[in-house]
Amino acid sequence: MCLALPARVVALEDGAMATVALEGIKKRISIALLDDVEVGDYVLVHVGYALHKVSEEEAARTLAMMAEAGVLESEIEEIAEDVS
Repeated sequence: MCLALPARVVALEDGAMATVALEGIKKRISIALLDDVEVGDYVLVHVGYALHKVSEEEAARTLAMMAEAGVLESEIEEIAEDVS
């Protein structure tokens, strides 16, 4: 389905890149579209790009709603396949 998922930034890298984590899965993404991203921030990630910064509370609410709707697991599986 390819929805934008909130994920926590766990590392910043050269070239406007970062590593984010969600449910134990880490993925390298571009943060070129955002300003002032720091480790610990939550960002909405879509097809390898951070689109928007969100609060930790908003990230938790979004993930809970996605889980309730039954779409979170399949989205996380897609991310895991991309990383493998």
